[in-house]
Amino acid sequence: MPPRAGRVVIVTPSLADANNGNWRTSERWRRFLAPRRPARLATAWPDAMAAADSVMIALHARRSAAAIAAWHARHGGARLAVVLTGTDLYRDIAADAAAQRSLELAGTLVVLQERGPLALPAALRGKARVIFQSAVAGRTPPRAQRHLRAVMVGHLREEKSPETLFAAARLLADRDDILIDHIGGALDAELGREAAATMAACRRYRWLGNLAHAETLRRIRQAHLLVHCSRMEGGAHVIAEALAGGTPAIASRIDGNVGMLGEDYAGYFPWGDANELARLLAACRDAQAEPDGLLARLGAQARARARLFAPEAERAAVQQLVDGLAA
Repeated sequence: MPPRAGRVVIVTPSLADANNGNWRTSERWRRFLAPRRPARLATAWPDAMAAADSVMIALHARRSAAAIAAWHARHGGARLAVVLTGTDLYRDIAADAAAQRSLELAGTLVVLQERGPLALPAALRGKARVIFQSAVAGRTPPRAQRHLRAVMVGHLREEKSPETLFAAARLLADRDDILIDHIGGALDAELGREAAATMAACRRYRWLGNLAHAETLRRIRQAHLLVHCSRMEGGAHVIAEALAGGTPAIASRIDGNVGMLGEDYAGYFPWGDANELARLLAACRDAQAEPDGLLARLGAQARARARLFAPEAERAAVQQLVDGLAA
């Protein structure tokens, strides 16, 4: 483990109190770097500790734009990497001047799934690299066969498209053999009211609100399927967590999900199409016991894809990124 030298600062819009993907990614990368290099997290830069920082990794081109610009003004772009989220790739860089400037200033751009570079301007794709987020493989518990249990994980906000799940739950309201759990806090109060109304109307749909990460992982591993309805994703860590735990996904066919699950994955529905989501859930349940049924096929595809999300692969990629920046 040779390198040590200067410290890495990881700038993130969120810390532990947010309990979100930005925080978990930044903290995981700090741990991966710690045996070889000192690393710290910050929400803004420069700060009182800035003098000892020699490399910056900034999560979010728009929300970390001030820190990115300040670093570039002091150190240039060679030791600066910007990690692009879903809202960066599929919204902000098309219209937000600060996000666009962050792309130009960074020496390296990091995307979190294999279709991410396609969202970048063609002239900038050469400085992009893919790092898949990892998840620790867990033991898959025995799953009941008398019903199908699906779980959706994500705070209730526009980007996660929870309305698609609400509508699908209503379409399946007469199916006592399909259970749907929904984990996530109501960042949008109106979506919270819709979730509560769906729960009142559909006794097999449960909105569980915010849960601790360990409890969320336990419920993902107990489920037969993860449902992922998002309209935009940079590379959803919950998909990596599901596949690592042996739970396949049904997901909206958007670039961020295809870049995680692969082009030929059998579990996609058009974004916003509650009828097709309901049909896929019913098809998984109806052939649940069949070795060549849809659920079995999704499980086989998920197992083949899970190797991309191994912690040792992400650790090596993050260390290589920083070694290159620091050279």
